[in-house]
Amino acid sequence: MDLMVGIVIVSHSKKVADGLYELADQMTGGKIRIGRSGGTKDGRLGTNVDEIVEEIKKCESGDGVLILVDLGSSVMSAQMALEFLGEDYENKVKIADAPLVEGTIAASVEASIGSDILKVKAVAEAAKNLVKI
Repeated sequence: MDLMVGIVIVSHSKKVADGLYELADQMTGGKIRIGRSGGTKDGRLGTNVDEIVEEIKKCESGDGVLILVDLGSSVMSAQMALEFLGEDYENKVKIADAPLVEGTIAASVEASIGSDILKVKAVAEAAKNLVKI
């Protein structure tokens, strides 16, 4: 696998994270590293900072990682994960202000064509403006 921006999906639901991972992985043909964190350690709805940290580490290949989140506290958990990771990841990991599903798919496809972290983030965030009908 070449160096490419990795994607980490953070949801309060393991089922949402797993389903979105499956969709994004299929859309990109497995070309990029996609991590997912959903639910608490004991299987309830919520987030798990330790799992987010591990997924970021697994997805960082040298070109950075974009995190996509579902609800407010998942943003806080992602921010805490970045604090735990420290300076080594400071400029390599970004959190997108994007809708989870549309942003993840757009970012994953953009990452799969080799775009840098800032372009991948911009494409994810542009998904806020998608008109569906």
